Amino acid sequence: MALVLVKEDGSGLAEANAYADRAEGDGYHEGHLYGTAWTGATNGQKEAALVMATRVIDACFQFGGRRAKVGQALQWPREGCVDPDAGEDSDGYFASDALPAALRDATIEFARELIKSDSTDAPVGQGILQVSVTGATHVIYDKRDTQPIVPKTVQVMLRRLGVYLAKG
Repeated sequence: MALVLVKEDGSGLAEANAYADRAEGDGYHEGHLYGTAWTGATNGQKEAALVMATRVIDACFQFGGRRAKVGQALQWPREGCVDPDAGEDSDGYFASDALPAALRDATIEFARELIKSDSTDAPVGQGILQVSVTGATHVIYDKRDTQPIVPKTVQVMLRRLGVYLAKG
């Protein structure tokens, strides 16, 4: 069965599986200096990456406020999530019937990174601090050398919306 990307439109869809669609990703990468991984990917790869990025974002972040509707598939839209950039003429919260632009952009940014490499899997050599070969091989590991599940750029993009829960 082929993947069908269903973008959350702000209404709390029960079948939504992505915070951005391929067309938004294409537009975002028109102005991206390092967008070749995205622009060189197939449409199917782009859509799968957007769905995967959304899943991981929802699993790794606790966003402010609460889900806007019972039965919605994703964490957004939300009610009561403080918008730190809200102007004087607003109630101070993100709209409960829309997605913040930062969430869309972070999803697209993460999707491109997933196309480049699987950040959910440990890279070759992760944790190796020192290797010495003098008759026998001796390896020293550094437990602090871990790749984050969600790239640091994406974590920063989402920082104003909630808290990153993952350690790695």
